[in-house]
Amino acid sequence: MSNLIGTSPRHPGLWHQDAKLAKGVSRMASHTQGMQELQSLTPELARLSQQGQWIVLISPPNIGYKQMLAQAGVRMDRILLVHAKDEVETLWAMEKALTSGTSSAVICWSPMLDNRDNRRLELAAKNATALGVVIESDSQQILSQLDSSATVHADQGSLFSCFH
Repeated sequence: MSNLIGTSPRHPGLWHQDAKLAKGVSRMASHTQGMQELQSLTPELARLSQQGQWIVLISPPNIGYKQMLAQAGVRMDRILLVHAKDEVETLWAMEKALTSGTSSAVICWSPMLDNRDNRRLELAAKNATALGVVIESDSQQILSQLDSSATVHADQGSLFSCFH
């Protein structure tokens, strides 16, 4: 290994396939179910989709993401949708997609992560081969939505009273 080819660093731990691509996981808090956050990512996603690897969307809400991505020039044949049944499956899918080597970006929608889940993603980010983004729902917004839906259900309860 005394002969170097090109300008590669001497230490193999410093070799990267694409130095421009930032690997790891970023967290974004959202008040809009991730609509604004995804909109800000679309130029980068359009660029990444041209590389031929997958852009993985995990548990996206119905915010018109397909039209948003298509209008930004993202190759829709490079989008992989994953619908997870719960938070555990969501994080597992994110870890696998980040480290698979077949994805250029992984975006998942999740409620606010606790310390254990944050640590889990930090460890996965060390081996990540893709850009990762977690769009976290604002817990105050979720609580207010639950309170308003509970009020509606309480008002509707009288409509279904039982007859004896």
